[in-house]
Amino acid sequence: MKKAIIIILSILGVLVLVGAGGVFYITNGLESGENLAINPVDLKGIENGTYTGVYKAGRWSNEVAVSVADHQISNIAVVKTVSLETPDVTNTIISSVIEKQNTTVDTVTGATVTSKAYLKSIENALSN
Repeated sequence: MKKAIIIILSILGVLVLVGAGGVFYITNGLESGENLAINPVDLKGIENGTYTGVYKAGRWSNEVAVSVADHQISNIAVVKTVSLETPDVTNTIISSVIEKQNTTVDTVTGATVTSKAYLKSIENALSN
């Protein structure tokens, strides 16, 4: 009986540690991501071509290829991403940036940090 209680308590202890680690992973970097400043881009000085931009912070990591033609964003391709969000978030942000021709777009509700991570990688591509 004592062995069974020890085993049960050990399993519960491991589950608590795994759960705490998961919560830490999910919430780590949320505040800094929410406060991340996204700067507008000036397309007038950008020549035709494809530019790569990367953003890495905590569990948010994106790499995009931004194509510019005639001083306009013509396409944004996701090269690499580490995100827990659905592809809808990515598509919404990319569509908004192409439509507005700038990174100063609204973030997706409920996916603010992921949205800002994509916007920052696009900004980084166009400001290098």
